[in-house]
Amino acid sequence: MAALSKSIPHNCYEIGHTWHPSCGVSFVQITGGALEESLKIYAPLYLIAAILRKRKLDYYLHKLLPEILQSASFLTANGALYMAFFCILRKILGKFYSWSPGFGAALPASYVAILIERKSRRGLLTIYMANLATETLFRMGVARGTITTLRNGEVLLFCITAAMYMFFFRCKDGLKGFTFSALRFIVGKEEIPTHSYSPEAAYARVEQKTEKHEETPRMSIIALVRKLVDSICKHGPRHRCCKHYEDNCISYCIKGFIRMFSVGYLIQCCLRIPSAFRHLFTQPSRLLSLFYNKENFQLGAFLGSFVSIYKGTSCFLRWVRNLDDELHAIIAGFLAGVSMMFYKSTTISMYLASKLVETMYFKGIEAGKVPYFPHADTIIYSISTAICFQAAVMEVQTLRPSYWKFLLRLTKGKFAVMNRKVLDVFGTGASKHFQDFIPRLDPRYTTVAPEFPIEFS
Repeated sequence: MAALSKSIPHNCYEIGHTWHPSCGVSFVQITGGALEESLKIYAPLYLIAAILRKRKLDYYLHKLLPEILQSASFLTANGALYMAFFCILRKILGKFYSWSPGFGAALPASYVAILIERKSRRGLLTIYMANLATETLFRMGVARGTITTLRNGEVLLFCITAAMYMFFFRCKDGLKGFTFSALRFIVGKEEIPTHSYSPEAAYARVEQKTEKHEETPRMSIIALVRKLVDSICKHGPRHRCCKHYEDNCISYCIKGFIRMFSVGYLIQCCLRIPSAFRHLFTQPSRLLSLFYNKENFQLGAFLGSFVSIYKGTSCFLRWVRNLDDELHAIIAGFLAGVSMMFYKSTTISMYLASKLVETMYFKGIEAGKVPYFPHADTIIYSISTAICFQAAVMEVQTLRPSYWKFLLRLTKGKFAVMNRKVLDVFGTGASKHFQDFIPRLDPRYTTVAPEFPIEFS
């Protein structure tokens, strides 16, 4: 582990902006590149979101552009201010320590940047970065041997998280907003808690619906087919506590699997459309991979089996205990979490766990058992972002690859041209993935003689 007191005498040109000796010019270049990429990211994102939300004309005329510019300014500031504080911190300290080029420079930069962003988006950004920072710290611990990896640990974490989510879903006022709507879509409205549920009343309701259907004769072919399917579904076992009135317990689980398998399959297909059509003319055969891809079926199997296991376990417990209890959701949710074996994802597990912690924290505030910390989102975002930048500078191998690619895009590849060979002295393997890169520095602006200096005539 790198000693915090160890330092190197190199200046910011030798370590950070190796492409240009001027701090001011480097700052301007980073700012311009970050602004361009930020607009490319947020302009289509906000436009598509506005279309999907069916915004009125007034929004497009007066609010769309300011929101795009505000979010783009936030992201630009995050990258540009990091470069600024990188140089400022070196001038204040007179040297570089193991924490200063990453965490030290990113902490104030990210704090100032998040204050630019809209308050409505700070919570989402905080959750994402906290999740990413937690994953990064875990990988750092594994790399140092202080943490031992658990086989299928992401599956176990998802099982625990799913158990708690489903319990809150079944409790009265347990979940609200998007989370409740998402779970209602996934597991179906039949599992929505009513808390005034009477099995006898439900049974009478089913009998009444059956009699109503019998009174009205259906002569069309479609009606006859539907009647045949209904008879197969209804004439199977169904406990009186179950609220899936149209199906028996077996068909209820099978239908749930088919529905969510289809959703997962289509989602993965849609995600692959851009890359498939990019090679439409050069490699037409790649279009087949859009439909016959392993990941399509894996995501479908994950979502489908999650729903079917949850519904099947819930029905089984209703049969065994002869009642419908919120505690059933803990067991059913935990067992349903095993479905992640089809689609293992540390990112999904960590994100949902982070959201669960946030949900429980706000519930604690509502109950008066947990204190409220003002500006907690900005502080957590700043610390989390600083941790990720520390990894990006000192040990990029511990950073999530997708975030590293994002940093490269935001800085136009300049994050990759830091002089990490010099940083190897701190013992984190900073140059592990940059063995072939040695910056060509102008010796007139260096404090230590460069390995490959630029020659002047």
